[in-house]
Amino acid sequence: MAELQALGARSVPVVAKAGKFVFAQLIGDVVEFLGLKEDVGPALSPAELVARGDKIWRAAIRYVGQMPDDALAKELPNRPRSYRVLMHHLFQVPAAFLEARGSGEPLAHDRLVAPPTDDLQTSADIARFGEQTRQAFADWAKAEGDALGQGRMATYYGEQPAHEVLERTVWHSTQHVRQIMSLLERENIPVDEPLGAADFEGLPLPTPVWDS
Repeated sequence: MAELQALGARSVPVVAKAGKFVFAQLIGDVVEFLGLKEDVGPALSPAELVARGDKIWRAAIRYVGQMPDDALAKELPNRPRSYRVLMHHLFQVPAAFLEARGSGEPLAHDRLVAPPTDDLQTSADIARFGEQTRQAFADWAKAEGDALGQGRMATYYGEQPAHEVLERTVWHSTQHVRQIMSLLERENIPVDEPLGAADFEGLPLPTPVWDS
């Protein structure tokens, strides 16, 4: 914390060098900061990202529906977050993106991590929220037409290309889908039509499913 305060950084993750730092929410910012010659832009087009997201959220809805209600209060491996909060968060990520795109306001961190509301108590409740969000995302993408993924948008980590924020929304959800699959396995529940490597291809996902 002392080192971060000396740099003037107020939050993490950051990458620092020679007394300067960059807020490392996007790998592209890190590559530019370090002067690396790497192409780190989205591998998938906006339309491909929307299609991939729809597949991921459909799978997530299935998996959430499989989770027993009496398991929802359990905590995740190595993190003080409940199964219920994680499952809601997976769908809150695209919901927050849609809120920002619809309002023109910056994508806010507190909206991404907003806790489940009181009416989302059971797995079925969260699955319904997921389906509502998935359908809203599909409707938004259709309405965007040729403008899908074009331009820039304000976020809590600065103004970014909309294409990159869309990619981040999809891979963020995908990482949490991998985690929910892992949780079902921990509960000895066979995953309904598990996603595989081909479903994750083209997304900048970390290798581990869980933080160490």
